Formats: sequence, C-alpha cells, structure tokens
Amino acid sequence: MRIGIVGGLDRNAPGFATLARAAGHEVANHNGVLAGKSSLASLTSLVRRSDVVFVVTDVNSHNAVLHARKVARRHHRAVRLVRRLGFAEFSAYLGAQVVESAA
Repeated sequence: MRIGIVGGLDRNAPGFATLARAAGHEVANHNGVLAGKSSLASLTSLVRRSDVVFVVTDVNSHNAVLHARKVARRHHRAVRLVRRLGFAEFSAYLGAQVVESAA
C-alpha cells in the first residue's frame, strides 16, 4: 500500500519510512508548503499516487490541507485528517491494516 503524508515535521519522515517499510508499505511525504507551481504539482502527484493520505493539520498550510482533500476526493483516495501524527499513531494504523488484510 502507498501512504502519503502531507504536513508534519520534516525530521519525522525517515522514521515513518522505516515503519512503513517494516510493515511492507511505501510512504511519501510532502511538507505542506505551497510556495510555487512545483510544490502544488508535487502535492497533487503525491495524493494521486497514494492509496491513503494522512493530512496533518497542526503543522501545515491551510491551502495544502484544502488542496490535498480536493485532489483526494477527485481521485477517490482515502484521507485521514489528523491534528498531529506521531510514530505510535502511525504504527497503530499500520497494525490495523495488517489485521484487516489478514481477515
């Protein structure tokens, strides 16, 4: 499964990638800064490539949240709006996905 994370702290990206890889998933991050056309295009691309997108609202631009939700809705991607995203919450989500896929 491909997981996209929009927003949050840049320093957490390697940890999320390690957790996802250990569970057999792939993760991509976008810092949520929309300072130019390339940033907007990379956010759109991330959402389109992902099966599920976590949108962190606490450390993110308002426009990035709105754009990620709009693109996800248009391309039928699951969105999880979270105020903050830590390693424990992310691991719990990955664990729930393993249980669901085994059932």
